[in-house]
Amino acid sequence: MSEFMIKPTVDATREFIEISKDFANPLDLVREAISNAFDARATRIEIAFSAIKIYGENVLKIELIDNGFGMDKNGLQSFFDLGNSMNRHDPDAIGEKGHGTKVYFNSACITVITVNNGVEYKAVLDRPMQSLYDGVIPDVKVTHTDTDAPSSTNITILGYNNNRSDQFSHQILKDHIVWFTKMGSFEKEFGISKNNNVKLYLKGLDEETAEEISFGHIFPEESKKIDLLFDEHKTDAPHYFSKKITRTGTLPNFPYIPYQAIYSIEGRYVKYGYNDMVRRSGYTAPNGAYQIQERYGLWLCKDYMPVQRKNEWISEKGSEFTKFHAFINCQDFNLTANRGSIANTPFEIIENLHMVVEKHYEEITSSDEWDLLLWLQDEADAYRTVKNEQKSFETRKKRINTANVAKYNDILLIEPRHESGVFALFMQLSASDKTLFPFTVLDYDTHEGIDVIAKATDGVPIKNSKLYYVEFKNYLTKEFNHTFENSFSIVCWDTKIKHGETVKDLKGDEYSMRIIPPDSPSDYTRYQLVPARGINIIEVYVLKDYLAQRLNIIFRPRTESDVE
Repeated sequence: MSEFMIKPTVDATREFIEISKDFANPLDLVREAISNAFDARATRIEIAFSAIKIYGENVLKIELIDNGFGMDKNGLQSFFDLGNSMNRHDPDAIGEKGHGTKVYFNSACITVITVNNGVEYKAVLDRPMQSLYDGVIPDVKVTHTDTDAPSSTNITILGYNNNRSDQFSHQILKDHIVWFTKMGSFEKEFGISKNNNVKLYLKGLDEETAEEISFGHIFPEESKKIDLLFDEHKTDAPHYFSKKITRTGTLPNFPYIPYQAIYSIEGRYVKYGYNDMVRRSGYTAPNGAYQIQERYGLWLCKDYMPVQRKNEWISEKGSEFTKFHAFINCQDFNLTANRGSIANTPFEIIENLHMVVEKHYEEITSSDEWDLLLWLQDEADAYRTVKNEQKSFETRKKRINTANVAKYNDILLIEPRHESGVFALFMQLSASDKTLFPFTVLDYDTHEGIDVIAKATDGVPIKNSKLYYVEFKNYLTKEFNHTFENSFSIVCWDTKIKHGETVKDLKGDEYSMRIIPPDSPSDYTRYQLVPARGINIIEVYVLKDYLAQRLNIIFRPRTESDVE
């Protein structure tokens, strides 16, 4: 019997190739460059993309410049090595694996000029990927000279990503920087100010000059109280809601592991206000734009930089995550080589963090503001659990105490908040006084909103009368979801349409709003939709004005002493 020993080895060229290709997103280069600049304590970072001619061909040129402390001989060795990080024992450093700069290898040439402690080093690595595919670890040619220049690093990369440039427009680069790099860190929200003075100057391929980008992720300002939002924006109020909640603590079973979380709850119009990359109706978005559901939700983070989304942690029905612009940071995450996943983190830590998020989510969705937000959105068809039903009941009880009411002929009228409320108010008034509206309801349908079939109140039998639609709306807006062709009238609580503004129906027919002020103290303001062609004028009854001016019905807040 004989034995022998095997010593495992590494195919270095294949590992270089695998790691460099593991960074599948070309924009990872920008993230790694910025991380390295922060680790070098830089306060000024420049990133510029351009195309230059080399032997008659367009070649992508990327310049990465920072005023950090630069690199010495050992630093350059680490820069080009695989798995050799100078920051491994620095708790404040972002880079720790020695993998990040290998994304640069996917290029034709890398030139590094760096100044450290009075010495300027110039390192050139030519055709790195070609050498690796030939099975050879490429050599880096380094020259050095003494200098009085301040410390800095200037990296020029030619032919990156085989000169494919579709991801390097200015808007795509800027969006990636403020979301997924250290320059877009959300640490300021927790009082960390050490990087506040860092400035980045970015020039994408489609720009001639650089734009200054300040440090820190962008969050919107908090909105007004919900009742004020409703007064200002009416049916669009939920889309203007914005509230920011921060939480800090330690994991339940790991009290030595801290976390920092921020939950910004935002309506879609709030997102549109600060994020030009969100697609929306009637807006020409830049290349690389995305839907809200493709970007927003809950991001797990390390170094206050998003790594991986976990929207299922903040969703019961599957869509709530779109309201959230949320991050939770944990420095004990172990990331994959390309920094794209927390998969290397122990399961117990991930589960503990999941418990923390579930607790935060429960606190947020149990709050009065969340209930009122759901009410504004009229989520009547929402998924119902026993708990949700009880929450809904409690919310409606609160609304009873905040409703506006009025009396007319001993009938209690409640100011409507939905189309059904407008229809109920109309039926109460019509039953009390048949002369208030010039039509008689013959049939109604609640399948999509509320509309009725009516005839003119003229004493003519139904079989001899022309029948029309009457539409009921809580707030009449420019988005009209029926045709005007057979419409006789519209009854709404209020309208946001101004005199002369145009409304389009489903067929594309255009009607303009005509507002006629009262011509005597006994008259009332008339609203009419007038067709661009034809004679079918549609009378609009804006109940808020109609009842106050014609019947002197004034709604007031319900008080505790009211018996109904």
